[in-house]
Amino acid sequence: MKRPATVLLTALAPISWGTTYAVTTELLPPDRPLFTAALRALPAGLVLLALARVLPRGVWWGKAAVLGALNIGAFFPLLFLSAYRMPGGMAAVIGSVGPLFVVGLSALLLGQRPTPRSVLTGILAAFGVSLVVLKAAGALDTVGVLAALASTASMSAGTVLTKRWGRPDGVGPLALTAWQLTAGGLLIAPLALLAEGAPPVLDGRAVGGYLYLALANTAVAYLLWFRGIGRLTATQVTFLGPLSPLTAAVVGWAALGQSLTPLQLTGMALAFTATVAGQLRPGVSSAGTPVSADRSAAVPAAGLTVASHRSP
Repeated sequence: MKRPATVLLTALAPISWGTTYAVTTELLPPDRPLFTAALRALPAGLVLLALARVLPRGVWWGKAAVLGALNIGAFFPLLFLSAYRMPGGMAAVIGSVGPLFVVGLSALLLGQRPTPRSVLTGILAAFGVSLVVLKAAGALDTVGVLAALASTASMSAGTVLTKRWGRPDGVGPLALTAWQLTAGGLLIAPLALLAEGAPPVLDGRAVGGYLYLALANTAVAYLLWFRGIGRLTATQVTFLGPLSPLTAAVVGWAALGQSLTPLQLTGMALAFTATVAGQLRPGVSSAGTPVSADRSAAVPAAGLTVASHRSP
């Protein structure tokens, strides 16, 4: 697959995640973030596992558990905790510094030295997202801020570790995606029961919403994300992340009747510019592939961005 097509397909993942807030607020029962997270991750992982028909072997049982915890099992609950304890816009801004985290961790774990361009692009992305999602200032909650930082660090570490570990010979992105979603869902499910009690009664709208989140928004989206990271560098993929809050803002305007101010439109333009700039490769090998993309660095994960409000 040609690289521009790979970028476009990978971009569909954060675009899909940008619809999560609208689906959650319009279709799902309120105040059940962990239940929603478990229903997103575990059924999607089991469906993909049934399709892949491949289980981890040897050390990959442990690696899959670690990656599933970082990319799904810890990331989702921490993200929800931050979104419920402070304005969702602030949580989104903290999440938007993920590319900077990945740049730093890539230097430590992958030996990829950060460039001034990557750092400036990360700052531009965070600034653009802040213009889109930040509204009236609200009180900052210490626990919420720490949870937002921890969720961003968890996803960033999972991205870089998956890049470092790659995947076993003969195992494709489908199986690796299934392992991580299943492991993460198994971690979240007991937390949901302990914190939120028995599952709520679901009507037809809620069932449809959960089916969309589990299949299109999670199974398909994460599979596209993992496929993309197998062909791109970790930093290139993580710079697609700002598309999530931008999509949430557009959906809010088009479907929920929310307004977009000139300042927000300016922020969207800046964040989109950073996303495009993040796809420019710092160097190319003689084979025509990114210097930093090798076979041992195959697939990282992503997750979900809180948009203008709370976005499980």
